Amino acid sequence: MLIHVGFSADPDDAFMYWGVASGTVDRRGYEFEPVIEDIQTLNEWALQGKLEVTAMSLATLPHVAGRYVLLPHGASMGSGYGPIVVAREPLSHDELRQTEIAVPGELTTAYMVLRLVLGDFPHRELRFDEILPAVAAGDVAAGLLIHEGQLTYGDSGLVKCVDLGEWWLLETGLPLPLGVNTIRRDLGPQVMRDVSAILRESIDAAFENRDEALHYALGFGRGMDAERGDTFVGMYVNELTCDFGDEGRQAVRELLHRAGHSTQIQFVE
Repeated sequence: MLIHVGFSADPDDAFMYWGVASGTVDRRGYEFEPVIEDIQTLNEWALQGKLEVTAMSLATLPHVAGRYVLLPHGASMGSGYGPIVVAREPLSHDELRQTEIAVPGELTTAYMVLRLVLGDFPHRELRFDEILPAVAAGDVAAGLLIHEGQLTYGDSGLVKCVDLGEWWLLETGLPLPLGVNTIRRDLGPQVMRDVSAILRESIDAAFENRDEALHYALGFGRGMDAERGDTFVGMYVNELTCDFGDEGRQAVRELLHRAGHSTQIQFVE
């Protein structure tokens, strides 16, 4: 059986997939084909049920919970850090509410959380890797950065105005769940369990072969150097990536509750 695995074009997702990509883990007779896209595209595809396995923003999951089940691993969570709003000069929350902010998509968790912080604000959707240069060039006043832009924004002379992970930790004491991995329900319970186990082993294999997995992952870092790439992967591939655990599940429930989603989220067990 062919399983398409959608993941976003960034180093942490690639790091987690290394065990499958390298053939290190036993694929149990399944074929895996990676499908690499920006997270907003993956979110939109999830609404259509296009891929058997896909990363998506947690904010998208309630809209597709009838079709996809949450895998208990592969999530990107930050404790005290997360997506950031940057500008060419410091802007207060009040000023940001009156400022057009470039966002990586209305289906992203980053956008959902920023609305919890600011309420409604003027915004423009841009592909995630176009936001930092647009702010630096003055094409937009502020931008919401995900992925490696959280580490590289200073190179462009920009300043951080809001850190969503920091805000969330102060609000709740919990890590901020951003991206999650999911599997389509129509594959059936046995296939879902098999694929879940394989992908969990892929993460374990990456930890056990960190240098090789990091080398693979840096190919998705858009020029990020090895030191920053290692830092970024360390930020978002952690114990909670291996398993949500009680804390991660509580964080998921709390964030979706605060965002007004009452959908019960099911995990593959």
